[in-house]
Amino acid sequence: MTPITQSEINKAAWAACDTFRGLIDASEYKDYVLTMLFMKYLSDVWQDHRTGYEAEHPDSPELVEELMRTEAFALPKGHSFYDLYDRRHEAGNGQRIDEATQAIEQANLSKLENVFRDISFNANKLGEEDQKNDLLKSLLEDFNTPALDLRPSRVGQLDIIGGAYEYLISRFASSAGKKAGEFYTPAQVSMLMARLMDPQQNDEICDPTCGSASLLMKCGKLIRDSSGTRKYALYGQEAIGSTWALAKMNLFLHGEENHDIQWGDTIRSPKLTTGDDTLRHFDVVVANPPFSLDKWGVAAAEADKFGRFTRGIPPKTKGDYAFILHMIETMKPRTGRMAVVVPHGVLFRGSSEGKIRKQLIEQNLLDAVIGLPEKLFFGTGIPAAILVFRKRKADDTVLFIDASREFDSGTNQNTLTDSHLDKIVETYAARADMDKYAHVASAAEIAENDYNLNIPRYVDTFEEEEEIDLMAVRSERLKLNTEMEELEAKMAGYLAELGYGS
Repeated sequence: MTPITQSEINKAAWAACDTFRGLIDASEYKDYVLTMLFMKYLSDVWQDHRTGYEAEHPDSPELVEELMRTEAFALPKGHSFYDLYDRRHEAGNGQRIDEATQAIEQANLSKLENVFRDISFNANKLGEEDQKNDLLKSLLEDFNTPALDLRPSRVGQLDIIGGAYEYLISRFASSAGKKAGEFYTPAQVSMLMARLMDPQQNDEICDPTCGSASLLMKCGKLIRDSSGTRKYALYGQEAIGSTWALAKMNLFLHGEENHDIQWGDTIRSPKLTTGDDTLRHFDVVVANPPFSLDKWGVAAAEADKFGRFTRGIPPKTKGDYAFILHMIETMKPRTGRMAVVVPHGVLFRGSSEGKIRKQLIEQNLLDAVIGLPEKLFFGTGIPAAILVFRKRKADDTVLFIDASREFDSGTNQNTLTDSHLDKIVETYAARADMDKYAHVASAAEIAENDYNLNIPRYVDTFEEEEEIDLMAVRSERLKLNTEMEELEAKMAGYLAELGYGS
């Protein structure tokens, strides 16, 4: 059997998007492509396992059926990818695919309940019936290519499928800009935040604006890599229904069984609560919330029953501190730590935000401020920062790191390499001053700056210009003038010989 590589699967999956390009926006057709990849994977795993059982027990069809009932998921008869593919030339492709997704959901309610609720292949956005039927026929054919044979006996590792899913999500975010970028945090930023949090076995990890769950999964991967176990739990909440569905499918494809991902608005209606209607607490809280969200729910905040806004109500047109305050209240009292991506305005804006910032510092919750390069995030070129908070700190200092000038530049997007991440993480661990890169500020120093956290106030990156030797410059100028006069004299002589003289 010919081995397959991650890049070949990625390339084939991305090529399947050609069916929709130019017809509907990437932020919409991503749902169709990712759902089809999910269905193809389920069907290939199901068929691969059945083939294996039939080979082991050729004379016991009843035993094969019994073994299939022990699979991690159920695939109802007549609703696999291949059932849909075989009927692709018939009318009604959209309706058949929708019936298949609903049947799969019903057969796996504990894992996939409501996952396909906002995804309809029979939707009018795909055009009139004939056009829609032809589009979906092409999509089924795209996913039936040999490169997208996703049987475990062929691809070997589950992560190669999860990797293709992550690859598609990142490409959609890149090509569709802000509208799609909201559900995806660039991989290197997710990994940086995960490493800063240093998640451990048995940790409960939460992302209250989890998007496609890439940040949560980076935390889980660190624990698996260091311990070889999956002894941790992932929690999340996502406001956009189709993005919540992506998170559920993404976690499924990565084998993340121990998770609880809720659908809803984290500020207006937090879903991760305990039985007595208080917020659930976590060891690690990470998030990349929407920057300066307008209409984030200020009315609900004023009467918040969870007590998240006792330090103040953020401005109604900028929700950054609403998410920060929510995350602060969900940290466990002893082990709680959090990392959140914010726009730089969070560091220095005044009014109610300034008052909230002052209290967070006076309560010794802020641990570090890390400035990132510009053009890292999809849909915005502005630089961002990571704020790190801890419920328990060794002292009252705050570490400032200016990593804004160290990156690999691209045409439209900058990236952080492993060496850039290593330097940030090592500097965070060392917690010491580094010339033009890091500074440990005392609480008193921050108070002297009126609780303004603008990084240049603490990390001096000024480069002195090289002193200019004016006498050397004058000498060089005189030398050049002399040479010019000699050239002019030669030129005049040549012109005279040619008869052009005066």
